[in-house]
Amino acid sequence: MQSGVTLPRPEALIFDMDGTLFETDTLLKGVHERIFATLRAEGLYLQPTPPVEALLGCLGMLLADIWRKVMPDASEAARNRADELLLQYEVEGLENGEGSLYPHVAETLAALKAQGFKLFVASNGLERYVKEIARLKSIGPLFDGLYSAGEYGTASKVHLVERLLRDHGVRSAWMVGDRSSDVEAGKRNGLQVVGCAYAVYGRKEELNGSDALIADFRELLALVPEELQQP
Repeated sequence: MQSGVTLPRPEALIFDMDGTLFETDTLLKGVHERIFATLRAEGLYLQPTPPVEALLGCLGMLLADIWRKVMPDASEAARNRADELLLQYEVEGLENGEGSLYPHVAETLAALKAQGFKLFVASNGLERYVKEIARLKSIGPLFDGLYSAGEYGTASKVHLVERLLRDHGVRSAWMVGDRSSDVEAGKRNGLQVVGCAYAVYGRKEELNGSDALIADFRELLALVPEELQQP
């Protein structure tokens, strides 16, 4: 984190999920292999399996855009089936205990909640995926709302965050995330943006425009002015 940086105390913090709270590659590497093995077995996609890095590099995008980028030569049927398999295999993996939160996420969220902040998730992922991570990793009760593009059918994270703010009457918030879509969602909704520089899925320049950068999730606590850290 940049030395001495603090931000105005917000009413709420809004978190991206993949690459911010959840270390997605700890789940997705196995899921990726299973998806393409199934597509091949079903005769829907016979090209070589794209590298998992291609899928990880698309995290933060809407699902339809992910498959167009990962397998641009695939049929619509193959992409639709990949949607189904992604959710199925992700949930199965989570239920089997696969996948990890980033270090210090659970205790830092609990500390922020104890300081009186409202906490939310805004993710471009599927509804069940987002909610199952929160449930199975035991952080669900800390949040005032879990918003996903899959549930609300939003065309961009800008619109998803706009809806969240409106639904809950939130007037000031930090948007915390690792991709350019998080920076855009925060800035276009008039929010402060905290860029998560510890994630490895995106390019560093994606966080340009952030008001602060953190290299460790615990650094969020230090961004609140010291005299205001107690509720």
